[in-house]
Amino acid sequence: MAVKIRLQRHGKKNFAFFHIVVADSRSPRDGRFIEQLGSYNPNTNPATIILDSDKALKWLNVGAQPTLTARRILSYEGVLLRKHLQEGVAKGALTQAQADEKFAAWKAGQDQKIANKKAGLKNEAIAKAKEAKAAEAKVNEARAEAIAKKKAEAEEAARKAAEEAAAEAAEAVETPAE
Repeated sequence: MAVKIRLQRHGKKNFAFFHIVVADSRSPRDGRFIEQLGSYNPNTNPATIILDSDKALKWLNVGAQPTLTARRILSYEGVLLRKHLQEGVAKGALTQAQADEKFAAWKAGQDQKIANKKAGLKNEAIAKAKEAKAAEAKVNEARAEAIAKKKAEAEEAARKAAEEAAAEAAEAVETPAE
């Protein structure tokens, strides 16, 4: 029996999320599975991954083969690195303490990278909001100037009409009826 670590689709149309499962390779994609290892939600930025790395490592050690996407997720979470380091410990290339230290250093760097991405996205959103507010203020200012210009033209036209009416009335008074 060939065992695979793969994704099982859930969610709505155009808004999918996935369960990371261990399943027989002959079973359907969304069908029967042996064990659920976690979940993957690509709809968030950055993608949300919840994974029981100890279970995943156990299944990798007994021969489960991850699919390409599952392999990328396992690599992103550091499960494949832990497997590699455990093989090095088993061969005697390094001690368990050294392997734990290397993994901790990698995990700290990965966590920092994720934190930087989240901060960058937040700063980008703030910058976009400020830019949109400035653009809106500019449009509002242009509208206010246009309204003021129309109002000034209307007042000027009313003043000219009043002057002309006064001039006509003065002419009518000055010229006696003959």
